[in-house]
Amino acid sequence: MTAFPDTSFLFALYRAQDNSAVARKYYDAMTEPVAVSSLLLYEFRQAMRFHAWLNAQNPKKGVPVKEAEEALIDLELNLASGALQITSVDSAHVHRVAERLSATYTKAGGHRAFDILHIATALVLEAEEFISFDTNQRKLAAAEGLKVKP
Repeated sequence: MTAFPDTSFLFALYRAQDNSAVARKYYDAMTEPVAVSSLLLYEFRQAMRFHAWLNAQNPKKGVPVKEAEEALIDLELNLASGALQITSVDSAHVHRVAERLSATYTKAGGHRAFDILHIATALVLEAEEFISFDTNQRKLAAAEGLKVKP
């Protein structure tokens, strides 16, 4: 496995936003399936559902329900086709690495738990690249020796 993404990459891939063209170009150029963890999929699905709920409360916020549902369907189609591949990972190992990352970097860098867990997963899976649009997460991934893309 060469690359592991975060939720910001999936959002750009499945929902029209500023980074979508870059995400699509990078995704289309990949020569192997995109590795994803069950945790990453959970966070993405939950975020889509939350943004749909938010939009239902206030149409100026979040993502319209239909758009969120379409993104989730597209995700499932890519999982079914093998374009996205769920990669098993030892969660206890990921948590140990995440704890090390937290203790080393959070005090100075203000990193969030899910961001640390995704980078820890990439490290445990021995990914060479971390695919993200999140500036702070990119810094942490680079500090740990991952090539940050796109």
